[in-house]
Amino acid sequence: MRLVHINLLQPGMKLGKRIYSEEGLVLLSEDVELTSRLIGRLKDLGIGYVYIQDAATEDIIVPDMLQEETKRRALVEIKQQFQHMSGLKSKNRITHFGKALSGVMNSILEDIGSQKEAMIMLMDMNSSDFDLYNHSLNVCVYTLVLGVASGYTRQQLMEIGLGALLHDIGKTQISSDILHKPSRLSDEEYKIIQQHTTYGHRILKDEPGIPLLAAHCALQHHERIDGSGYPFGLKGNEIHEYAKWIALADSYDAMTTNRVYRQALLPHQAVEVLYTGSGTLYEQWMLEQFRDCVAIYPVGISVTLSTGEVGVVAAIQPRVPQRPLIRVIKDAEGQVLSAPYEINLATKLSVMITGVEGVGNSASLLKHEQLNS
Repeated sequence: MRLVHINLLQPGMKLGKRIYSEEGLVLLSEDVELTSRLIGRLKDLGIGYVYIQDAATEDIIVPDMLQEETKRRALVEIKQQFQHMSGLKSKNRITHFGKALSGVMNSILEDIGSQKEAMIMLMDMNSSDFDLYNHSLNVCVYTLVLGVASGYTRQQLMEIGLGALLHDIGKTQISSDILHKPSRLSDEEYKIIQQHTTYGHRILKDEPGIPLLAAHCALQHHERIDGSGYPFGLKGNEIHEYAKWIALADSYDAMTTNRVYRQALLPHQAVEVLYTGSGTLYEQWMLEQFRDCVAIYPVGISVTLSTGEVGVVAAIQPRVPQRPLIRVIKDAEGQVLSAPYEINLATKLSVMITGVEGVGNSASLLKHEQLNS
């Protein structure tokens, strides 16, 4: 299958993967034939890319980081627990959700552990919008991949995984009018949003079955190493390593997910934006490891090569994710090839990716999201 920008969709194309709503419900199933009306509806939802079936790429399989049942169960549990917390304002109420979420964490870790070399692949390329439940799950999965790459023990993975899964639980105490405001927040509203870190710490610190370090992740995931973050303006080693990883995953997911006010960035754009904060917002060594764990060119995306040829990313090579396997479908003159062939950029070092289908210059406009996601 192939990943196609929304503006390049044509009636008659068939979907290659399902499209989900922000509630995790299926909006359109695979094999659905697109019509002008459906394409218009997808544009209205703010979806930037969809997977379509394509004869030249029919054998290209887009990998999923989690099994469908694991993802479904996780989202149901996250939604249930977060919605329950939204009705609890007293800091003394004990909800006992640690056991249920620990079970979810075990399933997620099993799925990630079953992969030979886990990579950070986009979780929601076909989702309609950003929401708290999917964001929490995405950040958890991305953070766990980083934890595995860092050599963390099973206990450490459970700690950081729960910290990532629950990093934004404090937002259940914020008015939904502010959380989902489509326009710019006022200074007063932004101060209210910032309180979600302390609310999250308050909810988690005495919760049975939730490690205290998970509460610190909720408290510190918006701190930045130069002291520009919140709530305390901590610097450098004052911030726990877990919270630093979650900060990267949090910002990355915020940038690569659709919002009501702009379309998602592609991974290579988001990584570029993150790198502008190297040594100021984020540790350089962490950014380097993050980059090496991210499939910056999603499987199925169309790219232009330095040779002038156009191809589709056919596979990610974990040891060199920036140099994927490309299936060339058009020659340098733009003619569609009757017999596509593949170029391995990991060995063909003279060939570079020079462009990605549908990408503009929006990355520079989103640097503020590194801090405010």
